[in-house]
Amino acid sequence: MHTILGAGGPIANALTKELIHANETIRLVSRKPVATNNPKVSWVKADLLNETELLAAAEGSKVIYLCAGLVYDIKIWQQQWPVIIKNVINLTKHTGARLIFFDNVYMYGLVNGPMTEDTPYRPSSLKGEVRAKLAEQLMSAARMGEINVTIARAADFYGADSMNSFFDMMVLDKFAKKEKAQWIGNPDTLHSFTYIEDAAKALFLLGQTPDSGNQIWHLPTAAPMKGKAFIEMAAKIYETKPQYLRINKLMLRLVGLFKSVVAGTVEMYYQYKHDYHFDSSRFEKAFNFKPTPYYDGILKLSKTMYKKQN
Repeated sequence: MHTILGAGGPIANALTKELIHANETIRLVSRKPVATNNPKVSWVKADLLNETELLAAAEGSKVIYLCAGLVYDIKIWQQQWPVIIKNVINLTKHTGARLIFFDNVYMYGLVNGPMTEDTPYRPSSLKGEVRAKLAEQLMSAARMGEINVTIARAADFYGADSMNSFFDMMVLDKFAKKEKAQWIGNPDTLHSFTYIEDAAKALFLLGQTPDSGNQIWHLPTAAPMKGKAFIEMAAKIYETKPQYLRINKLMLRLVGLFKSVVAGTVEMYYQYKHDYHFDSSRFEKAFNFKPTPYYDGILKLSKTMYKKQN
């Protein structure tokens, strides 16, 4: 049985589709109900902060995927992430299941050059400090032989079934509506985006490959491009003008006075001011996996958005 903790989010939803396609038995775990009409998919209510509920929900699991996303607030992250990781480590010990943790790149901080699995942790933000501690805690438990854990990292993603992604929300959705796009930071710097379907397929592959355990993997992601190139490519696909508004740090601060989610992005501004080069060549080589080209991914999304609007 494959158990997904934090079901209902974009990554969890994409992974669920992959597991269904592979005819796996799936248990979705979250506080809020997740609709399912597949006999091999069940939902169990549990709070990741409640170890007792988690133990009951994940009993009998073969592989556990932690795909949870918390409210984008540093205080909540500092309070809740350590509790969740402690509970999940205990859960993994109890069930003997393999753990796959879907992670981001905040712990690396500002990197001059490509980010790889060997990049040292030098967080440039409070959120990065939280993520670094989580990763160190998990890998420490793995080194001690207590658990089998795989940390799977992705760049900023796109292609979600919700507007949880900066690129989806501020560029693709805007162009789909023939509106002016928005770009955070410097559009002349490089940026990497992980196509969410590639991330889900890669998580599935890791779940099927026991030898991938107790390691860190960067999920398959196409080579980075400059922000302007993304904007021009997306505008061409959506048949609109490549017009955009550049959002600087001051503007983020001002909007953040009224929207806490936006306020949480201010300390991450360095990711959009400097080159953000995510390297997944290790995964690509090990699994013979070619990331979806940006043009193909955006084109597919444009057709999906058209169907939703009509």
